[in-house]
Amino acid sequence: MSGSKSNRNTAASSNIRQPRQRMVQNYLLIWVDANIDQADKDCKNTLAQLKSVVNDVNLCTEPDQCIQTLNNVDNEQAFVITSGSLGQHLVPEIHGIPQLDAIYIFCSNKSRHEGWTQNWKKIKGIHTNIKDICKALQLAVKQCDQDTIAVSFLTINEMASTDNLNQLEPTFMYTQLFKEILLDIKYDRKAIKELAACCREAFAGNSVELQIIDKFEHDYDPKNAIWWYTRECFTYKMLNQALRLMDADIIINMGFFLRDVHQQIQQLHEQQVSSYGRKSFIVYRGQGLMKTDFEKL
Repeated sequence: MSGSKSNRNTAASSNIRQPRQRMVQNYLLIWVDANIDQADKDCKNTLAQLKSVVNDVNLCTEPDQCIQTLNNVDNEQAFVITSGSLGQHLVPEIHGIPQLDAIYIFCSNKSRHEGWTQNWKKIKGIHTNIKDICKALQLAVKQCDQDTIAVSFLTINEMASTDNLNQLEPTFMYTQLFKEILLDIKYDRKAIKELAACCREAFAGNSVELQIIDKFEHDYDPKNAIWWYTRECFTYKMLNQALRLMDADIIINMGFFLRDVHQQIQQLHEQQVSSYGRKSFIVYRGQGLMKTDFEKL
């Protein structure tokens, strides 16, 4: 960590692998620096800022830890922040790992690393302060959320086979039934408290999100459901991850919130539909695709 004090005892203790929390986002962050000291005030502040963007932050003081963590990533995307000195040797080892989305160099001397970093396209920037890294991460995670929305692709040959079409139908039927059940359930304030308790466990150690969770528990109103979702806080993060993975436990815990968002969208539609003559219209959105999926288009 650039500018932080070295503490070998603390660094050594960080080698101990701690149990990971439930993943509440589609991505994780790995911070690699030989000088990470979790007892240091600057380090704590840096970690708090990083967790405000990506909840799951893994600390590594050795390159091998980073490589091991990346190799254990399954369905998520990973971002890596590394010091310049470690990065020069680490980047060639990890650059080809598919789960790795982007690398950020965190150093005190930007010009020293401008040369070698140009050879690696996953390096998205060299930064000397954590605020710039957080801004870059915010853009990256937003794109990651966009790109992980599930899309099914069938080639012409696959469409000729009813087997592939039949595989899609049960999933669609399951989600439709699940939605109808959630919308019919009667909820009370207890459901809000239960969700808040679940979220506090998932976001333990994330002071920014914990404050928002407290506010949600005390102030939540169904009339503000869309506002809470578009705020891109824990509600947005957990719901997107749960729907992507079809995590029934989280979806059920957030059932009242899903219902409120659904009902508010319906209300807004009824209010606005007359403005376009109740006619359908085309909307567009962009999404990154795997090369194999793109070739099916």
